[in-house]
Amino acid sequence: MSGFDVLTRGDVLEQALQARDYLVACGVPAALAAKDPRLWGRRAVDHSRLAWLDLPFASRYLLDKVDDVVAEARYAGLDHVVLVGIGADALAAQAIMEQHAAAGTTAGALTVLDGSDTAALAFTLERLDRTLVVLASKSGVSLEGDAYLRILADAFRQKGLTDRELAARFVVITDQGSPLHGFARGKGYRVGLTDPGLPGHMAALSAYGLVPAVLAGADVGQVLDEAAALAPALQNDKDNPGLLLGAIIGGCAQRGPEGLARAKLALHEPGGSGALSGWIAQVLAAGTGKRGRGVLALEPPGSPAQLADAHAIALNPKQGTHGDAETSVWAPLGAQFLLWEYATAVAGWLLGVNPFEPGGTVAQDAEDDAASLLATAAGGPLPTGRPVFADEDMEIHTDLPVPHHPDGLSATLVALLAQVPPEGYLSVVTYLSGEFSGRYLAPTLARHTGRPVVYGAGPGYLHATGSVHKRGPGGGAFLLVTSNPPEGDPVADMPVPGRPYGLASLQLARALAEERALRALGLPVVRVHLRDAVEGAGRLAEAVRALGTSGAAQGGAGTAQGGAAGAPQSGGSGMRAQATG
Repeated sequence: MSGFDVLTRGDVLEQALQARDYLVACGVPAALAAKDPRLWGRRAVDHSRLAWLDLPFASRYLLDKVDDVVAEARYAGLDHVVLVGIGADALAAQAIMEQHAAAGTTAGALTVLDGSDTAALAFTLERLDRTLVVLASKSGVSLEGDAYLRILADAFRQKGLTDRELAARFVVITDQGSPLHGFARGKGYRVGLTDPGLPGHMAALSAYGLVPAVLAGADVGQVLDEAAALAPALQNDKDNPGLLLGAIIGGCAQRGPEGLARAKLALHEPGGSGALSGWIAQVLAAGTGKRGRGVLALEPPGSPAQLADAHAIALNPKQGTHGDAETSVWAPLGAQFLLWEYATAVAGWLLGVNPFEPGGTVAQDAEDDAASLLATAAGGPLPTGRPVFADEDMEIHTDLPVPHHPDGLSATLVALLAQVPPEGYLSVVTYLSGEFSGRYLAPTLARHTGRPVVYGAGPGYLHATGSVHKRGPGGGAFLLVTSNPPEGDPVADMPVPGRPYGLASLQLARALAEERALRALGLPVVRVHLRDAVEGAGRLAEAVRALGTSGAAQGGAGTAQGGAAGAPQSGGSGMRAQATG
């Protein structure tokens, strides 16, 4: 695919065109082209916050610098890259590997360790002889990063590696002068440095996204070529697909004439949601989720029919297959990264928020609280509180008023769903060692409530999108699922060398900290703890299925277009932006 196209239709059309005209009249595309941060106020003078616009070209130097590391790794037989990174740090690299793994690349060449599933760690420990570890973080080492570094370093030593050989197995990507920079230098690890001013959610085309992917065998040069081909179109007032996409997102997220904001996006990828959808969700959450505003992205399993306060966006749909999506975006992966970063900046401006300012301390505060819980427990049980219901399979923790009922689980689920407001949503976050996911619960919950259901694995999901949940427009209700370590899984509660806790306690502490943070904000929360990981998961799924279904649908008409020659086209009248590459 060599072109770029953004097409919108339905009742999104009028809001999008009005927003685009307003953006041009206010000089927003010209200011972005000039990299003028004063768009967001006189005090916004840090030009490095807009350096992501140059990354399609500036990141070229990475390829030469990484080539030697790649050659050395392959010579040593290291064809398995482990990326230790929580939340957004890993999503861009995963998306690149999904779409641009070079011919001959070993299956499973990139494994992500983010604290969400110990199966990935078990897979890594089985392939230590072939493994190179990349730690990516803009600041310091997260709790999960510390745990995995200690476990992997200990495993390497048990394989007989010397300190020098061990250091050669680690590559660190971090900001110049960060705490992790000093730590890595002290250990003798290879270090790749990035600009401290670069916003973390706008770093897909920086070393954070590119280095793990190229080490794992991706064609990163093609990714940069795709982004560079789009860049000239983003200099324009007209024929600018990024401007139109930002106008669609930001225009719809504002209150319309009927008083309803369409601030929820259902993202559709061909063949099902992948890492690109997850990356888009975090860039929108981090860029717009602040000051009571924000755009929430969801995946099709959690999207009930059509909603008055949401609209669907299809990513690279095949000709004639974008169905009910009111907006379609065609672009190759590198261009998708740059396009959505630009659109997020534009949408943030329309919403009156600075998409580049630090997203607050919501993620760090939760991590700090988890660390405090672990330190206080000192290897003992964590303070989980008294459950409102318990049996052999599970415990239920909540401060919601739940009526006495023989089936405490069903009664609690009904009580939680009753807390979802008319314009709200439900979020299912799983802190489990197995494969059970909120994806399995989302379709039924969405049909039952008629409201969107978002889901993800903790701690990465709330780390990446917590800004929109905690500082955004509100309206979320939260179902957190935790469990005891599954029987027969030796990795699930593996001790962390040099720490008084294991991985299971770390995972539970993360969930408890998020539970406390959400409750402190006055948000409705239920935590279901599975005493028996397998039986409890099955029972939870059955309780959700028994809830029943409900839903509603509505739609609109009309089209607007903005995009590229060479991309698939759809019928309809309106305006088109040309961008070819």
